Amino acid sequence: MSALHRRTFLRGAGAALSLPLLGAMRPAFGRSAVEEQPKRTVFINGSLGFHGPHFFPTTEGPEHEATPYLKLIERHRGRYTLFSGLSHPEQSGNNGHASEMTWLTSAQRPGLAGFRNTISVDQVMAQRLGGTTRLPFLNLSNNGGSLSWTANGVNLPAERSPAKVFKQLFVDGSPEQVRDQVRDLGRGKSILDAVRSDARRLDRRLGPRDQAKLDEYFTAVRNLEVRIGQSEGWATRPKPQVDRTPMEDVADDKDITARQRLMYELISLAFETDSTRVATFSLGAMNAPPTNIPGVATDWHNLSHHGKDEAKIAELRLIEEAEIREFDAFLARLAGTSESGGSVLDGTAVLFGSNLGNASAHDWRNLPILVAGGGLKHTGYAAHDANDNTPLANLFVTLEQRMGIETDAFGSSVAAGVRGIDL
Repeated sequence: MSALHRRTFLRGAGAALSLPLLGAMRPAFGRSAVEEQPKRTVFINGSLGFHGPHFFPTTEGPEHEATPYLKLIERHRGRYTLFSGLSHPEQSGNNGHASEMTWLTSAQRPGLAGFRNTISVDQVMAQRLGGTTRLPFLNLSNNGGSLSWTANGVNLPAERSPAKVFKQLFVDGSPEQVRDQVRDLGRGKSILDAVRSDARRLDRRLGPRDQAKLDEYFTAVRNLEVRIGQSEGWATRPKPQVDRTPMEDVADDKDITARQRLMYELISLAFETDSTRVATFSLGAMNAPPTNIPGVATDWHNLSHHGKDEAKIAELRLIEEAEIREFDAFLARLAGTSESGGSVLDGTAVLFGSNLGNASAHDWRNLPILVAGGGLKHTGYAAHDANDNTPLANLFVTLEQRMGIETDAFGSSVAAGVRGIDL
């Protein structure tokens, strides 16, 4: 079998589509009318964890004591459930932070030899919703890390610029820009149509491994076709008007509270205008001291590896309390915005937590996981076994079912639900 050139294209009717790198290229060596209130979900991850003793109470149930971190969201008591003793199995990976890759997928052995990620729960939801909203999902990050993965194990790029997303959602282009966008979308679809026959001819020249890889590639292309069709419909619709001047990005990358605040506002606006119903948000982390948090002068990553040093834990607490205050304000905004006889929070399930239970030891067990809102039946605090953990994916099944997905399993789940929360 002769080798394919690296710059092989599929061609048809004057169009061309470049291929991914194959082995054979190497030398022979909007709101639904049937829903009274839209159902939405947002997943928020703090990749450096949250200090468990400041989070977890000692008593279960709705009357649990207010720990240092729970005091900061006390006004939302009755609208959330905090879990301990949840995790995904077999999360030891190629580095201490590899479990971030699988926080929303539950795939095992992240980053090790032979690892291939699976679809993240947010993408299952986005596929279910189709073209219901202008954007099928928002994938946001303060440090570039992405929580979203396709069915082919491809990490979807996250957006770091709230200003860019704000413009995409709320700023109408000129008539000329709209026409150009529609034309480009139409051309993209015609290219995909045109290369199909060439793709079938190419498939006969490839070995089994390359055929499988090409099939993955065209699965992604088919998904793109669906989204192109959706985008064509939305491109000509006026964007919702919001009572907010266009966003400007926070210039200081180390000002984590300002950056988180802006992202939370963006998610709130997107939900309030029904511009999307699924979002992920990676809160960010850094090997430097965050700015504008009084009393913090030490590298954040270093503080997360405190080794039970009380001085480091005290400084780390200042950072994590600042994060939770921003989260509290986010919940308050959703709860304070009326919609369909309730609030936006009533229609939005908010999962807040981390892929690390004890970040100091890179321990991926006993994760801090809090679910708020969503019209769910909350119990305050549900303590599962801290040593023999319940699969976190069990909770994902409940969240999927809440979004109208008919399923009783996801990833490593062993049950269609988890003690402590219910529909």
